[in-house]
Amino acid sequence: MSLKAGIVGLPNVGKSTLFNAITKQNILAANYPFATIEPNVGVVMVPDKRLDLLNQMYKPTRCIPTSYEFTDIAGLVKGASQGEGLGNQFLSHIRETDAIVEVVRCFDHGQIIHVEGEIDPIRDIETVNLELAIADLESINTRLERVSKKARTTKDKNDLLELTTLEKAKKALEESIPLRLVPFTKEELDSLKSFQFLTLKPIIYLANIAENELGKEKNKYVKQVEEYAQKENAKVVPLCCKVEADLCELEETEKQELLSMYGLEESGLNNLIQATYDLLGLATYFTVGKDEVRAWTFKKGMNAKQCAGIIHTDFEKGFIKAEVMSYTDLVEAGSELKVKEKGKSRLEGKDYLMQDGDICLFRFNV
Repeated sequence: MSLKAGIVGLPNVGKSTLFNAITKQNILAANYPFATIEPNVGVVMVPDKRLDLLNQMYKPTRCIPTSYEFTDIAGLVKGASQGEGLGNQFLSHIRETDAIVEVVRCFDHGQIIHVEGEIDPIRDIETVNLELAIADLESINTRLERVSKKARTTKDKNDLLELTTLEKAKKALEESIPLRLVPFTKEELDSLKSFQFLTLKPIIYLANIAENELGKEKNKYVKQVEEYAQKENAKVVPLCCKVEADLCELEETEKQELLSMYGLEESGLNNLIQATYDLLGLATYFTVGKDEVRAWTFKKGMNAKQCAGIIHTDFEKGFIKAEVMSYTDLVEAGSELKVKEKGKSRLEGKDYLMQDGDICLFRFNV
């Protein structure tokens, strides 16, 4: 399954620098608003040390990690949803994403201008979140005009559910409550699914800090962002976009040396990807063989049959059994043969709930 995240934030907070680091693409990063004119889409391979070990063990023709798609849009400004700056055309680019990464400037720098003149991360967050909420309200009001009369005339069950759910969503947004914090029922969420509301998407706040603050106690700006995020049970990932951009240009040995210099074990990007996986309830299973070793992303709670469908719809339609062993068992045993000898390779049916680190061979017949 494809994982997509939209990068949002005010101008000059580090969005495009972050995007450069993620995709290793040379997207224009300039010291003025709207340097990003068209939405940039890039795909990053998700780092996974387990996949590296499987690659060494099986020595396949190709090794394919799972991927993560990022969409970087132009910096939002106050009034973007009404057409200010480059307008709400850019908000449409993140409607199809699974999550939102909101980049917040948490560093002082006299030579890098701020669109509002001074550093205030909470003001910045509220500016961006307000624009997302206004965009959602506009969508709701437009739809309510159509469905209201229809629902009251036909008394159709689905139309009535959509009507009451949209009214509930509208009330929440008018009270400055993002839709992700509204206690919708499963039926209500299903009725809202097609609208792809921005404030319904899970969010991660990325606190962009200065290079000289890496590995040190969190500065006052980061603490402010964490306090804000805690109120909506959101995650905060501090990192330095500039250093991340430098890291992506280095070989692995040099990268580890630079991380050690800052007292870090992992890059900020790795932490961001892991935080997003946790936020969305995602996990990874593997398929292995001489031709290919590959990682696949799935949502926790999916069964073996559904996970087979991630590879190909025919695998799901004709699913028979899944031959499963855990990554941990394979590493401890040292080989696939020894896993089988120890009786730790098993056949699972369609209702088996897949676990992170499962290594699978799907048996199917179409």
